[in-house]
Amino acid sequence: MSEERTGAPGPYVPTTRPRPAGAPRPAPARPDGVGAVVDCAVYVEGRREPPVDPMEALEAAVERGGFVWLGLFEPTEEELGAIAERYGLHPLAVEDAVYAHQRPKLERYDDDLFMVLKTATYLEHEELTATSEVVDTGEVMVFLGAHHVITVRHGQHGDLADLRRRLEDQRDLLCLGPSSVLYAVADLVVDSFVEVAEQVQDDVDELEASVFSPQRTDDIGRLYQLKRELMQLRRAVGPLELPLQKLSERQVDVVPDAMRSYFRDVLDHAIRVRDQVAGLDELLSSILQASLARTSMNDNEDMRKISAWAGIIAVPTAIAGIYGMNFEWMPELQWRWGYPMVWLVIVVACSLLYRGFKRNGWL
Repeated sequence: MSEERTGAPGPYVPTTRPRPAGAPRPAPARPDGVGAVVDCAVYVEGRREPPVDPMEALEAAVERGGFVWLGLFEPTEEELGAIAERYGLHPLAVEDAVYAHQRPKLERYDDDLFMVLKTATYLEHEELTATSEVVDTGEVMVFLGAHHVITVRHGQHGDLADLRRRLEDQRDLLCLGPSSVLYAVADLVVDSFVEVAEQVQDDVDELEASVFSPQRTDDIGRLYQLKRELMQLRRAVGPLELPLQKLSERQVDVVPDAMRSYFRDVLDHAIRVRDQVAGLDELLSSILQASLARTSMNDNEDMRKISAWAGIIAVPTAIAGIYGMNFEWMPELQWRWGYPMVWLVIVVACSLLYRGFKRNGWL
């Protein structure tokens, strides 16, 4: 949802904002020797200029009539705070970028935009179990100004290095300004959603085949786990529609009119993947209900078999119980063929019961 914040941002001051429940600490988990700045470049007329220091890049971009693209990876408050003072970033947006764990959104701070996008990747696994992790999510925050675009990435996937190289080969697109980078990032994120949804579809198909297979399988745990994992993808895709709609329909100073058609294309892809994910979730719900119904039917079948065998066993049990009461005067006790006759009655009665239960499908 877009929200305009006005007023001079002023210097960034670290806050004591409480950490969200269950969220990791804001300190980055970067490998040793890896800094927050991944890449920094000034682009003039679609061409990348010689390397420049991140703290001097904005002045160079303004002077040359271009823009700077600064890429950051899990910066600390101090690292992003220093950049915020140099680039005039709003403190509230900086705070969100440091703590991460935001839902997709688009906010306007004076003439600048701040956009949050969720990234997603599919975690390969040999076999889907009740504890398998299927979808992993991260975040990319984008600060967009007239002469700068700053991308802040959280998570071990969603690397933008390849995207930067591909974009540098499209001079016509880069000539449209820093909003071309926002479009490229949003397009990459949505394309990754499509790939993840297609791979999750394979897991759903495998579970569907297992549930309706002739063999007895216990798939309820796996179904519930996949449904929980799919929820992460829904949370990443669903809220993205409104920000993209605003970028493609509303007049925004830092987004030229020529870029609207690009954002409309991304919006169309986002709506399609949203519908695909919603369809997968509904299909999983149906498969889960079918699995529960099949489990109930199997339990009923087992109970019928147990009841049928109990009825058959009741015949010899009853006869043996009657003739085991040790009364002196009982029929056929002194008859020579009494014992064989009892066995014959038991066998005939049990056979008739077995045939009846078999015919009715209880055995």
